[in-house]
Amino acid sequence: MKRSAKEIKRMMDHFREVVLRAGIKLTQQRIEIFREAALTDDHPKLETIFRNVRRRLPTVSLDTVYRTLHLYQELGLLAAFRPLNGPAGFDADMTHHHHFVCTRCGAIHDFVDDGLDRLALSPSARRLGQVDSAHVEIRGICAACARTPKKS
Repeated sequence: MKRSAKEIKRMMDHFREVVLRAGIKLTQQRIEIFREAALTDDHPKLETIFRNVRRRLPTVSLDTVYRTLHLYQELGLLAAFRPLNGPAGFDADMTHHHHFVCTRCGAIHDFVDDGLDRLALSPSARRLGQVDSAHVEIRGICAACARTPKKS
């Protein structure tokens, strides 16, 4: 689903702020790669981001997109999620939310749930180390796949 223009502007402003604060040059390629990840909440794959950016910037390479997406993860601008055994999808929405992963089509959907946010971690989880944040990933059949008979 496409994000609103207001949401994209907020994300792009934050992106510019973080990149400049990190002392990284703000190139057109870097801007377009982040913009492409931010345009939708569909958690686009590397190849999708590359293909769409390349339409606007024909000289961009797959390696540049790959390295830039990983740089953005290190800067806390993107998160990567690997549904099932497929390729990673990138999420530019760094606000607190959870994910529903369809086990049939691999789609990843964001959702907010106050009840899940209030879950207390068990002592065994806390013994593993300092927890900075937590999100829940739920797996099942999405509504679109549930309406469609499974192919054999």
